Amino acid sequence: MNTVAPLKWLSDSALDRLRAAVDIPDLSGTRYLLLDKLGQGGMSSVYRAEDTVLGRHVALKVIGFADASGELAARLLHEAKVIAQLEHPGIVPVHDVGTLPDGRLFYTMKLVQGQRLDQRVAKFGGLPERLRMFQRICEAVSFAHAHGVLHRDLKPQNVMVGPFGEVLVMDWGLSKFLCAKNDVVTEELRPSSPSAKQTLATGTSHGTILGTPGYMAPEQARGDVTTLDQRADIYSLGEVLKFLLEGAFRDPIPKALTAICGKASAAEPQQRYDSAQELASDVAHYLDGLPVKAYPERPFARLWRWTAKNSAWLLLILAYILMRALLILWRIRQCF
Repeated sequence: MNTVAPLKWLSDSALDRLRAAVDIPDLSGTRYLLLDKLGQGGMSSVYRAEDTVLGRHVALKVIGFADASGELAARLLHEAKVIAQLEHPGIVPVHDVGTLPDGRLFYTMKLVQGQRLDQRVAKFGGLPERLRMFQRICEAVSFAHAHGVLHRDLKPQNVMVGPFGEVLVMDWGLSKFLCAKNDVVTEELRPSSPSAKQTLATGTSHGTILGTPGYMAPEQARGDVTTLDQRADIYSLGEVLKFLLEGAFRDPIPKALTAICGKASAAEPQQRYDSAQELASDVAHYLDGLPVKAYPERPFARLWRWTAKNSAWLLLILAYILMRALLILWRIRQCF
């Protein structure tokens, strides 16, 4: 009598290997050769690939699973189109877009070397370096705003810092045009399935409320999509600045910096900075020892700040006055 061998359940590690093998994109018929996997997000994965035509390595972003509704493909294409229109040193450039043999959409972009801001921050030398890093983030965001684009998911995990200190604002998947431009999709992509409508507790949500808890502006967290403007990103920048200031001081943070953070991330949009450039300008004024817009100074505080800024010159002047006084006294004593 023949007996059937009992089924053996696959281990978790074996299942993970099978899932990884299924997810590996088939790049046959394209100009790209798959090298290794760089990372994975909620809806897509990023791989290192070789562009066999130009002989360079690129980052290839592809939808991580079948997308019968086409909504994820539309969102990924939207992201590629947004980045392609933002040619700035602080925004990663897109090289190509296409479709895999299995129908999944992909695009390629510059391969960024470095670390995420949340991983790199511990290596920063001190407060001035952190603030200058923040200024470069503001510059990229300000450029996007000038071209009518909101990022809507600014956070330390979406900023890359290169080996030479270069800063790149990444992950424009939730970006939104403030007005119609070049026939790019500007409408919200509403998910069709109930499960897709659920807002994730962590990470980036896919649904009516888009963004990351802790970095979303209150109006964005409420789902007020139609009322969002550049001040929603400014709120997120204020939270990023708070993150950068953590651990930079053993003593309490200077009141001027606290005021800058408070103004940027105010609960009401009209109480925030009007632009990312204005926020960066206030940070620059603080670095230069100048008064900042967010922190009106009393006369004594203004005098104290001016004294601290010009302390070296004041010490030289005082030393000169003291030497002249001693010389005059010495001459007087010689006369008698």
